[in-house]
Amino acid sequence: MIVPRPTDGEENAYDRRSLHERIAADLRDEILTGDLAPGARLPSTVRLKERFDASNATIQKAVRLLKDERLVVGRAGAAVTVREHRQRTVRPAAHIAPAGAGEPYRWLTETTKQGGEARTELLSVAETVPPADVVAALGLPVGGAALLRHQVLTFDGEPVELVHSYYPLDIARGTALMEHRRIKGGTPTLLTALGHPARISVDHVSARVPTQEQYEALRLPGDLPVLRTLRVVYGDDERPIEATVMAKAGHLYELRYEFTPE
Repeated sequence: MIVPRPTDGEENAYDRRSLHERIAADLRDEILTGDLAPGARLPSTVRLKERFDASNATIQKAVRLLKDERLVVGRAGAAVTVREHRQRTVRPAAHIAPAGAGEPYRWLTETTKQGGEARTELLSVAETVPPADVVAALGLPVGGAALLRHQVLTFDGEPVELVHSYYPLDIARGTALMEHRRIKGGTPTLLTALGHPARISVDHVSARVPTQEQYEALRLPGDLPVLRTLRVVYGDDERPIEATVMAKAGHLYELRYEFTPE
């Protein structure tokens, strides 16, 4: 069964978004899949009006959304083109291992390979009661506390990831984890030096409606999802030594996992 496309101002019984949001969604998908390649011009307003049976104002509102999302660029009255910056591919496995002697945190080195400047900003360090899924992941009692290291990661000055990392207090106390400063080489390097090397890491990935904190910290442009990853790192004897909640803008990033058949 083919559902007729609603015209401008007509309500869709299945998709309750406004027409300009639906148009932006279709164009966004074509940009992110590469059908509209970086540097390519968007179809003209006339062609988009014909394609979507929409008014000029509706098409302009859809294009405005894509501009706000930093997917296209262009001035009023001029051609609108797809930005060279498309979805960045993140390979989580490349960030887990400890950094080499004297080397920076692996996320910094791996991200910088894509061109541009990567930085981390430590926002806070405190003992706190984590979210329930983190409590369960770390094997804490209900209401149990952990150490939180809270930071935001930036690329070329733009916030790209909000990070909440939690550590069992018996591992963290008396170590540099408790100090409000960045750790040379990152926490994987420090945990290894403390006798808690990572043996396995498990990611739980979901798409979420952003929280208020995520929306503001990542400067999200609209009602777009975030990629939420709960990463649990296990040391010797399968003991959880770290649980991290990471949030990325869903329209700017994809995760790449590589598997070897057993």
